[in-house]
Amino acid sequence: MGSKNKLKRFKENETFGNVFQPTREEVVGGLFPLKGKWNSDFFKNNHPIIIELGCGKGEYSVGLAERYPDKNFIGIDIKGARFWRGAKTAHESGMHHVAFVRTQIELIDGIFAEGEVSEIWITFPDPQIKYKRTKHRMTNSEFLKLYKRILKPDGVVNLKTDSEFMHGYTLGLLHGEGHEVLYANHNVYKNEGAPDEVLEIQTFYEKQYLEINKAITYIRFKIK
Repeated sequence: MGSKNKLKRFKENETFGNVFQPTREEVVGGLFPLKGKWNSDFFKNNHPIIIELGCGKGEYSVGLAERYPDKNFIGIDIKGARFWRGAKTAHESGMHHVAFVRTQIELIDGIFAEGEVSEIWITFPDPQIKYKRTKHRMTNSEFLKLYKRILKPDGVVNLKTDSEFMHGYTLGLLHGEGHEVLYANHNVYKNEGAPDEVLEIQTFYEKQYLEINKAITYIRFKIK
């Protein structure tokens, strides 16, 4: 993407009422105004909040919102030029139950209060295969502790990935730490039983993976 195009998208993001771009200082300092108040101050309802971490173009946030008008959806990504697509679609379609926040995943407890989130989606994260990159894997022990803080007691996490490594690593960690695996499938388009939204919503990259017959994996779990 050219720098001119990026700048144009950044500028347009500033005009969308569904996009929030707090500074790191704001988030770390506990000054983000919607923390603990997403339902009352932004969505103006008491519907469950579902977040998509590393949302990319926001395909899942928007796709799920189209299916579930009685739930609220928030895409999180540090790359605003990417989620511009999802934000623009939601804005132009009048979807008032979708929002996007530009911030780093490790700061999400500065965006959401304890128990404010009902469900988390992690879609096609970088598997960070090298051992020294373990701390950046979005399903490592530290990230799971972070997710647990913002999730409701019965909250769930969904991981959809094309990486067999990420799938295996996550399953091993979940079993090893005693978390509850609700469903696991190492090839959702070949094996039966995957939820409809796992099959019917496809990201930009997922479509490319499917064209080369790459298996798509999925895990749904609760953090103990």
